[in-house]
Amino acid sequence: MIAYLDTSSLVKLYVEEDGSDQVRQMVEEGQAVATAAVAYAEARAAFARLKRERYLTAADHRRICAALDADWERYVVVQITEPLCRRAGDLAERRALRGFDAIHLAAYLTLSASGGVDVTFSSFDRSLNSAARAERRRSRKRP
Repeated sequence: MIAYLDTSSLVKLYVEEDGSDQVRQMVEEGQAVATAAVAYAEARAAFARLKRERYLTAADHRRICAALDADWERYVVVQITEPLCRRAGDLAERRALRGFDAIHLAAYLTLSASGGVDVTFSSFDRSLNSAARAERRRSRKRP
């Protein structure tokens, strides 16, 4: 199983939050971790915000960024291509998603469709999870 993490889940690997244990367990049980390339910038933005809000110290921020950099090389990173962006645009319209949420869903669906291994989606965004469930049902109905 590949654990696909959107940014809300990815951040929980580096910052202790509600759901961090759940994400760590999913990662430990999986064969690999996958995410979209935009998750790097989104995660770094989240870490910087937490530092500005004084949830993280400067030392914690440096340590977390270094850990993300070290781990990033081991992740399956879905690249953002024009076809993926077009699919994300369709998903954004069909499921009323924000742009990067639609990119994460398109990346997950693209990875899932490549076959060979199960891909499990992880997000802590209700509307994105709902859209992912609906798209999985939709893809099962296609011949």
